[in-house]
Amino acid sequence: MQPILSQLEHSFNPSPIVQINDERLRRHGVELWLKRDDLLHPVISGNKWRKLKYIVDHALALGCNTLISMGGAYSNHLHALAYVGNLLGLRTIGYIRGERTDLLTPTLRDMLAWGMRLEFVSRSDYRVLRNYKGWRDLPGIGPGQYWLPEGGAQALALTGVAEMIGEIDKPYQHLCLACGTGATLAGTLTTVPKQVSVTGFAVFKNAGFLVEDVSQLIGASNASWRINLDYHFGGFAQTTPELLAFIEHFQSQTQVPIEPVYTGKMLYGLFDLLAKGYFQPGQSIIAVHTGGLQGSRGFLNP
Repeated sequence: MQPILSQLEHSFNPSPIVQINDERLRRHGVELWLKRDDLLHPVISGNKWRKLKYIVDHALALGCNTLISMGGAYSNHLHALAYVGNLLGLRTIGYIRGERTDLLTPTLRDMLAWGMRLEFVSRSDYRVLRNYKGWRDLPGIGPGQYWLPEGGAQALALTGVAEMIGEIDKPYQHLCLACGTGATLAGTLTTVPKQVSVTGFAVFKNAGFLVEDVSQLIGASNASWRINLDYHFGGFAQTTPELLAFIEHFQSQTQVPIEPVYTGKMLYGLFDLLAKGYFQPGQSIIAVHTGGLQGSRGFLNP
């Protein structure tokens, strides 16, 4: 890895595994442990850093000076990319889904402050951008420019995510995490022990295609995994009073901050499946807190 990236990573905080104490867990005889990847860094936390690390390393090794990617107005991926680019002295360009509005989201304002050039594109053009997966695939890409697909969902991202699995030092039977592009799920499947069942929770509607996307990223795999499509709460970045009440209760009981776009939906789904008998007495679950707490702005009270 490039020395400048190693130096940055050495400044990060540990990502501990903490036990969640809840009467519902005790009643079902199940242990739940939360991998606190949100604690890695105030901005580039969780799977954002895990996915970006080796992609940015590749870009630097190639001598690239500009990172280009895509995302929505609350994108954790673009938010982290803009910050990393600012730290490393790299130019960044973000293709933003939808028309520009007079009042930018806090996420977009941060990205502008860190020097990212924002290019707003129609939803139809945004869907076309999803077809470009390789770092040189973007039409019109110039010398020194490096393209990252949505969410950083490319093969190099899996290597960084796989390192997280190596940090889990206790036996467990289930791994649970939120799914956006599926890259984080795919990364875990390359390393997770064979006896572990992995459940991804899709955070948007009509996400059945993620199964094929993940399969393409990992190729053949002996891992036991599935993507649950039932806990999107109306779509990406959509919430309900029930979800927000769950998040408020969870935070008050555990003192662990979560957000309603990814980790909040995953944990809601996990506890709902617990009530339905999905997990067996005596089993241990690792749930991944994928960070992205900045995404709670506009959804939760400070």
